Amino acid sequence: MGKNLKYNQRLFTYPDYLTWPDDERWELINGKAYNMTPAPSRKHQEISGQLHTLFNNYIKGKQCRVYAAPFDVRLPQVHESADQTSTVVQPDIVIICDKHKLDDRGCIGSPDLVIEITSPSTFQKDLKDKFNLYEKVGVREYWIVHPEEKTISVFQLTKEGKFSRPEVYIEEDSIVVGIFQDLIIDLQDVFS
Repeated sequence: MGKNLKYNQRLFTYPDYLTWPDDERWELINGKAYNMTPAPSRKHQEISGQLHTLFNNYIKGKQCRVYAAPFDVRLPQVHESADQTSTVVQPDIVIICDKHKLDDRGCIGSPDLVIEITSPSTFQKDLKDKFNLYEKVGVREYWIVHPEEKTISVFQLTKEGKFSRPEVYIEEDSIVVGIFQDLIIDLQDVFS
């Protein structure tokens, strides 16, 4: 496959994705391939690790599961099967509360909560392409983490199927997690 893939030359599906080298990370959004290199920064990984730990500690003994990237989330459109989907993403963190959405390859369908940690190379995709995708497929809660600014924008899915205006949190704030009203995350723990 290689890094020189011409993204717009053709559209891809999950069977194509499965043939690509394991040492390369890719995502598909509506058939368009996105190379996930370079590797995330140290700060990105620290934030991801902290959030994963906080959520993992909370959901012990509960039905929900938390996964950190790389973890495939297949989001088939109405006319697609899970095995033929043209959309496979690897969010930084996902929480899935319906065990029927899980298989040996990852998740099929919308996670309950998705967290993307931005970097200069993913900022536009996280803020636009993935925002629109996650809203369309019904992700209940979407967090966009900005490591450099030490902020998190939280979007909740409304009854109308659209994301609400973002609640923006800074390092000194705490977030009451929308899908777990009794979980409060202190952002000083996340950004320290």
